[in-house]
Amino acid sequence: MNRRLRSASAVALAALLAVLTACTSLPTSGEANAGLALDGADTDPDISQIAARPLEGASPEQIVEGFLDAALTPDNGWAIAREFLSPELAAIWRPTAGVSIDAGAGEREFSADLDGEEDAAQTGDVRVVLDQVARVNDNGAYTELTGEASVAAFEVARNDEGEWRITAADNGIILDAESFTQVYRRYALQYFDPTWTHLVPDLRWYPRRQTIATILTQALLNGEPSEWLSPGVRSAFPGDVTLALDAVPISPDKVATVELTAAATALDTTQLARMRTQLEATLRPAGVAEVRLTVNGRDLDAERAAIETGRTESSPVLLTETEFGAFVGEEIEPYAGITPEIVKIAPAVRAVDVSEDDARAALQLDDGHVYTVAGGRVDQLDSRPGLITPSMDPYGFTWTVPQGSPQALTAWQPDVTAIELSGAFPEASSISELRVAPDGVRIAAVVTVGGQRWLVLAAIIRDQDQVPTEIGPVYPVAQVGGTALGMSWVGEDELVILVDADGSRIVRSQDVGGPGAVAAAPAGATAVSGGRTPAAVRILDGDGVLFAQRGTTWQMGVSGVLVLGTHAGQ
Repeated sequence: MNRRLRSASAVALAALLAVLTACTSLPTSGEANAGLALDGADTDPDISQIAARPLEGASPEQIVEGFLDAALTPDNGWAIAREFLSPELAAIWRPTAGVSIDAGAGEREFSADLDGEEDAAQTGDVRVVLDQVARVNDNGAYTELTGEASVAAFEVARNDEGEWRITAADNGIILDAESFTQVYRRYALQYFDPTWTHLVPDLRWYPRRQTIATILTQALLNGEPSEWLSPGVRSAFPGDVTLALDAVPISPDKVATVELTAAATALDTTQLARMRTQLEATLRPAGVAEVRLTVNGRDLDAERAAIETGRTESSPVLLTETEFGAFVGEEIEPYAGITPEIVKIAPAVRAVDVSEDDARAALQLDDGHVYTVAGGRVDQLDSRPGLITPSMDPYGFTWTVPQGSPQALTAWQPDVTAIELSGAFPEASSISELRVAPDGVRIAAVVTVGGQRWLVLAAIIRDQDQVPTEIGPVYPVAQVGGTALGMSWVGEDELVILVDADGSRIVRSQDVGGPGAVAAAPAGATAVSGGRTPAAVRILDGDGVLFAQRGTTWQMGVSGVLVLGTHAGQ
């Protein structure tokens, strides 16, 4: 029997339960500390749908379907979902072992194979065919899949009351794509780059719950960075320092107390400061303003480490026939040392990326070659055919690669010395976009693998002088449905991609470890640039008109723009 079911017991959802954070008060004494940025606190309340419990007389398929729908309610360790299980399975089932994410609950196909007619049967198997689009592993890492069908298998049996219950099932839960973000929330574990000067986010997904500060702290102290990111980052927490208590209490004034094991008392002030800084940045989205590190209740008096955050403004970089610089207000403010040279050759400029300190720019001209401009001079870097748009990193290196040879990636030092990073993106047959992240650790690219275009990430491995030496394993982020026309970083953990999808222009906003979203772009859009926040995203059309997004629409701005440039790390 092969059918789609949407039984009343499976779809019945009761009232919404809002779990709101308690009111807080301002401290009137103690050390002055930096507060949360306006967009830094996770103030969105947790709202859980309450799923229906098993109905008397439900069929095996209805019991399995009700169990799947109960994944929407994570309260008390998915207590409602456990009611669909036999007592033996309920005691050992681990819902947090992972998440299978499918396209939609209405697309699931159920079939049952029982040991007799349904009225007389005592045991059986139920299979559910899923259109799986992504998964989250037991560490909270998100991976997009190609949407191929998968099968979830369940064993069922009647209990002493004659009701069907599930007796065997895989650990983990199944959620449709829409429900996933209602049950799970995105957080970033923060790690240091090898210089201890930048923080690098490693995105994870955890169930919405009040104990998230404890979960994040345990993940940071006891876990590891994602495999693809691990070669490029480090943690300040040594292996012999762990949580002494299985809880991280948060005071009304948002101070989290992290009780550590005794090994922390032997650490020096520099390491303690890095530990506090790493942990505070990780817990800030959970509503924590300050972290106190303690051992046996004694404050370790850890300070904060100095962190470079990169650019704080997100002014678009514009080139017109007569001006080049940052578009601030209604004016284009020139960059000393590079603007005059670029304006001289404005009609020939196809793309431009400005260094973090505004003192250097990488250009691609209409001959396809890549040049740098600095100190009043222009130097040719790369003349290979088929080069894509160059990208500068925070250390002054300019990255170039031919579209048809992704493995021929090259990083150019400011003195025009080439560093070849052969073997990058080993499975890719072509590459269309490349951008180095603001931390200088991650590199994003749109590559073609097996005829499919993918947005991928990898870690940049550098020597002690920050010279790139190799590119780490590739992490596939998301499939790109069309031709990428431009890509830019938005903040620390999001990318924006301008895509030509069968003649229509769309903008894809993509978490670097989570779902993406698409929206229509202005007709004829040719370029995109990012910035510190989504509000900084700009698009240029083929007529030289600059657009900024306002709500769900694109608002026209300045015209006469030849090139919409970018900044290093954007």
